[in-house]
Amino acid sequence: MAYDDLRSFLRALDREGDLKRIKAEVDPHLEIGEIVDRVQKAKGPALLFENVKGSSMPLAMNVFGTEQRLAKALGLKGPDDIADKIAGLLKPELPQGFTGFRDAFGKLASMAHVPPKHVKSTDAPVHEVVLTGEDVNLDELPALFTWPLDGGSFFNLGLTHTKDPDTGVRNLGLYRLQRHDRRTIGMHWQIHKDSRNHYAVAAKRGERLPVAIAFGCPPAVTYAATAPLPGDIDEYLFAGFVAGERVKMVDCKTVPLQVPADAEVVLEGWLEPGEMLPEGPFGDHTGFYTPQEPFPALKIDCVTMRRRPILQSIVVGRPPTEDGPLGKFTERFFLPLLKVIIPDIVDYDLPEAGGFHNCVIVSIDKKYPKHAQKTMHAIWGAHMMSLTKLIIVVDSDCDVHDYQEVAWRAFGNVDYSRDLTVVEGPVDHLDHASYQQFWGGKAGIDATRKLPEEGYTRDGGWPEMVSSDPATAALVDRRWKEYGL
Repeated sequence: MAYDDLRSFLRALDREGDLKRIKAEVDPHLEIGEIVDRVQKAKGPALLFENVKGSSMPLAMNVFGTEQRLAKALGLKGPDDIADKIAGLLKPELPQGFTGFRDAFGKLASMAHVPPKHVKSTDAPVHEVVLTGEDVNLDELPALFTWPLDGGSFFNLGLTHTKDPDTGVRNLGLYRLQRHDRRTIGMHWQIHKDSRNHYAVAAKRGERLPVAIAFGCPPAVTYAATAPLPGDIDEYLFAGFVAGERVKMVDCKTVPLQVPADAEVVLEGWLEPGEMLPEGPFGDHTGFYTPQEPFPALKIDCVTMRRRPILQSIVVGRPPTEDGPLGKFTERFFLPLLKVIIPDIVDYDLPEAGGFHNCVIVSIDKKYPKHAQKTMHAIWGAHMMSLTKLIIVVDSDCDVHDYQEVAWRAFGNVDYSRDLTVVEGPVDHLDHASYQQFWGGKAGIDATRKLPEEGYTRDGGWPEMVSSDPATAALVDRRWKEYGL
């Protein structure tokens, strides 16, 4: 089973020697970021800063910094545990398209351990302390000024709750949050995000939007907030499925939303229509600074928390970072569902160096001319995969996770006058390379073997790849020790 809350997971890591407690005073202005970035890139332990300058609240960092730690947090041996379970739910019907995608998740609702469970405020640890009015002071929470050109201090792992003003369907998202002052937070809602749409609908009506931001949530909930689910699929349904148990939820004190009862800290407030403030710059997961832009400014009316709360955050920047394990788990979890939408896919890889959306490497069992190009366009039409800038298609005998093998195919199997597809379409809000914001050029590389029907008519057809003689390879295997190698 997954861990019920953040602190129980930290205790487990502490017992196993995979948590480093840092008792020396550390500065959230640049110093913590530098420490965490070095530890992350060295695949080091989770960190608990117990003496953060300017705050009495400990700060947990690098909690999901390795795939092994993330798997442990979710109660899994690895990401394939859930991927296999999802695949089992999709059989034997294998429904097609986005309707099938939603129906597949809808099946989870019938499982008793999946739907979130409502608990009373008196049973919610996150309501042990309630602060309102002048007692609200965000300066007491350890926000990070991570990179030298950042526009301020940010909370990087606040799980933002909103709901659609039309349907009442909630959304759980993970967005960076700039601390403007002791009661105001900037909401960095990118153009493709569901919460931005919720705000736009409310603002058009002249209504304010309720918002709740939770920190230090149960690990499955934190992971679910990062998953690119369609807007009508409840992240708490997915979190319960991943965790293998129902997530406990409690009503907020001042807004009509629910949050995890076992969270460490929750901020509650209302977004007024049209109230914007400059947000950024920020050294984001792209590894580049994103520019300052106007984003909604949230006034915090209430803070609830546990006694002696622990804040959790992450450092993003030039990969590898803590985003890496989270992105790789999403890659594996969603393979069965992506196959529902695009049955052509055998396997795929989302390189961390591409921010998990700039590049997709996909293998197919090629059956007909231009099968690779058909797959490219299907990927560009599949939910948030539409933001992919580069698609490399290889044959099914290529290991998409072996970048050396992929490079060999992409460098050698391509005639760029015929095998390169260039299109235009949406790109990530944070993409700095597009010559205008939100859309730009994309490319698909067909690195598969070419068929005569595709115009490859050279004598002898597509050549065979070099490989060892099987009998000789077996002989060398048997005699390997004799060679003294």
